[in-house]
Amino acid sequence: MRRTLLVTGLALLLVATGCGGGGRPAEPAGAGTPTASRQDAGQVEQTLASLRRVDDLPLYEMTYVGDYDPTVGVAGTPQATPFGCSLFAARGDRSRPLFARNFDWDANPALVLRTDPPDGYASISLVDISYLGVTADPAGDRRLLNAPLLPFDGMNERGLAVGLAADDGATAQPVPGRPTVGSVRILRLVLDSAATVDEAIAVFGRYNLDFDGGPPLHYLIADATGASAVIEFVDGRMRAEKGRGAWQALTNVPAVGVADRDLRTDHRYGVLAEALDRAGGAVDAPGALRLLDAVRQAHTRWSVTYGLRTGEVRLVTAGGGERDYRLPMN
Repeated sequence: MRRTLLVTGLALLLVATGCGGGGRPAEPAGAGTPTASRQDAGQVEQTLASLRRVDDLPLYEMTYVGDYDPTVGVAGTPQATPFGCSLFAARGDRSRPLFARNFDWDANPALVLRTDPPDGYASISLVDISYLGVTADPAGDRRLLNAPLLPFDGMNERGLAVGLAADDGATAQPVPGRPTVGSVRILRLVLDSAATVDEAIAVFGRYNLDFDGGPPLHYLIADATGASAVIEFVDGRMRAEKGRGAWQALTNVPAVGVADRDLRTDHRYGVLAEALDRAGGAVDAPGALRLLDAVRQAHTRWSVTYGLRTGEVRLVTAGGGERDYRLPMN
């Protein structure tokens, strides 16, 4: 029987894939050594020069100029802390589908990252930069050049959004012949290459996910058509359950194959379900943020909404800041 306990523990460690990227990282100069960067010296300078602090979370913004290898290995090991996340896809108004999430974790600095790789989709994502080993003033720290590898949630220019949450009952058994990636890294591979929910599911299906070193995860994805799906690992195998109603939500209890009445016994899921039912699954960004506030916890680090057709991103942080962004949609 799958457990329905909230998870405590450490978020994932990334794992090397054994696949190399083209070119060589720029030579280190200053704090930190990048491994993912495939930039020339000018692009490195432009990227690091774009870093700026925008609120007291602390929250930073950075625009990544040039290319990176999304499969190269990095590692980060923050201390274990109880946590939980809340996510939902509001599908009731198919002309304005919306993806929303609370990220609940340690009091670490965060980064709003814009990327536009030459062989992938442009995206905007949120990164906990402590996973890069960056905990103090990040100015000039070249470990930030690995930031594309660690999106905890994000949306790309095709309106595909993805986010993660811990799932105590998940187990992932490796499939022979598939490369292995970390279970946060997979979000980068999805954002760079998937335009639809079906394409995102296919990306997940091409890799083995490594949950070693932290709690297992499950994922919510949604796209500009209003489609959505939860991806979980049940009895060692990946399963995807597509949304069938006007909304789909995810917290820290297993969801695939679980009856709605049982899911609603989880407090945060129940609050989301009741409100989304009342709204018919149609909420705008302010309404979604109010709903996220209703399920926020003392350790909620950020709340964010992604407009899957408009490209509008609205972010509220634990530092009290509110920021709006727009990702040009293709």
